[in-house]
Amino acid sequence: MSASDKISNAAEDLKGKANEAVGKATNDDSKVAKGKAQQASANVKKAGENVKDAFKG
Repeated sequence: MSASDKISNAAEDLKGKANEAVGKATNDDSKVAKGKAQQASANVKKAGENVKDAFKG
């Protein structure tokens, strides 16, 4: 996994956490859902990169 991929995935995860927190603070269920979806997407990407790294080595 390249450093830029790691940074991109971490940024997406943080963005999702921020959206979720704002959604909870404002009782905006759609923003909470969007934040959780962003976090899930980042986790899937991280897992995919880890699988690729496992087969490279």
